[in-house]
Amino acid sequence: MNLIEQSLGALARSIPGATQVFHEHKLDFCCGGKHSLQEAAAERGIDVQPIVDRLRTLASLATREERDWRTVPAATLIEHILFRFHDRHREQLPELIRLARRVEQVHGDRPDCPVGLADHLTVMQQELESHMQKEEQVLFPMLARGHAMALQGPVTVMRNEHDQHGEALQRLEALTNDITLPRGACNTWRALYVGLAALREDLMEHIHLENNILFEGLNPAPAEAETAHG
Repeated sequence: MNLIEQSLGALARSIPGATQVFHEHKLDFCCGGKHSLQEAAAERGIDVQPIVDRLRTLASLATREERDWRTVPAATLIEHILFRFHDRHREQLPELIRLARRVEQVHGDRPDCPVGLADHLTVMQQELESHMQKEEQVLFPMLARGHAMALQGPVTVMRNEHDQHGEALQRLEALTNDITLPRGACNTWRALYVGLAALREDLMEHIHLENNILFEGLNPAPAEAETAHG
């Protein structure tokens, strides 16, 4: 993929997170979205290669993993979850909130504008951050030490919070007509919805790996569960 020759608008629409990179380097992907990455970087007098490297990383992260995670040790899966999803969510949400606020400010008078989306994403960010910290500080270290029997309570809490994240995604879909772009949407709006689709896919995959693979191995056998409850 020759990223240098592609327009800023095309890159913003196709690579989730590209808008954050452009924002950091003050590259105008909205009104100046027709300019190629090479042209825009040259006009700003900045080195294009670090930008290309980051865009390639973002594009690779957007590719769904094909590995069978049922076959790896729990520690390997945890490491993958931390890098691929925890770190990624912390990158995604601030930029999505920024884009959503911009769309609401500019297009708030349109009936198809997702008014309230930025506030909803802010709440999602807060709830996800709290959830991920519990996993990082309590659940995952206990799991790494092999304290499976002591994990039933924390795992139940995490599963319940996963259900709440699913409800938050449903609210997101309701606000955005199932993340469907309206006619005449600007590049900022398009980039926002590309990022929202990636967030939805990432969060669903994140929850799947924990609920259906990582946590499944922690359920005690019936006899053990009966003993554990006296």
